[in-house]
Amino acid sequence: MLNEEGAIAATLDAIRIGAPTAEVIAVDGGSTDRSVDLARPRCDRLIARPRGRARQMNDGAALASGDVLVFVHADTIVPPTFAADIELALDNSRIAGGRFDIAFDVRSPALDVVATMISTRSRVMRSATGDQAIFVRRKVFDRLGGYAEIELCEDVDFIRRMRRVGRLACLRAPVITSSRRWRSHGVARTIVRMWFIKSLFLVGVSPQWLKRHYPDTR
Repeated sequence: MLNEEGAIAATLDAIRIGAPTAEVIAVDGGSTDRSVDLARPRCDRLIARPRGRARQMNDGAALASGDVLVFVHADTIVPPTFAADIELALDNSRIAGGRFDIAFDVRSPALDVVATMISTRSRVMRSATGDQAIFVRRKVFDRLGGYAEIELCEDVDFIRRMRRVGRLACLRAPVITSSRRWRSHGVARTIVRMWFIKSLFLVGVSPQWLKRHYPDTR
């Protein structure tokens, strides 16, 4: 997390409801707001690490003791059936990991269409983005060496590698994620920018260069 005081409490509370026995580790990347104070009583362990989403997720995973890892962004609300859905999916030994469908915290015709498009494309292409609460078997995560510690598209890279060792489960229960980027930059503009960046990443353009064209929105 990084400066997520408006979201982190609801995110961690939802995880506790959906996975009451789960080990919850929050990794802060240098917040200057109240994020740490809000997160500390809601998780089992809170650690501070240098800013960088992939690095923060890897460091959190290194401390986890479970056989399954789930990476939930600080502005994402998981469903009440969170743990049960993952457990059911992983009953199939061919499944390496998976992700959830997505919905936005603000409803509008345009955003509803975008959410449907993201979930459908992900199911057809067997792909995922980080805000879909990616989960993975611990042994698969370790075998892959975790997330590549790159500036952007670490989720695209990880899923692409994970599919080489097993199947991806596409769960229909939605996680609710923040629409702030879409509302701030506009739906059409955000779609074009995201497809542009992902396409360039897949053909080998440096994530460091791409990051300059995909600013954080908080």
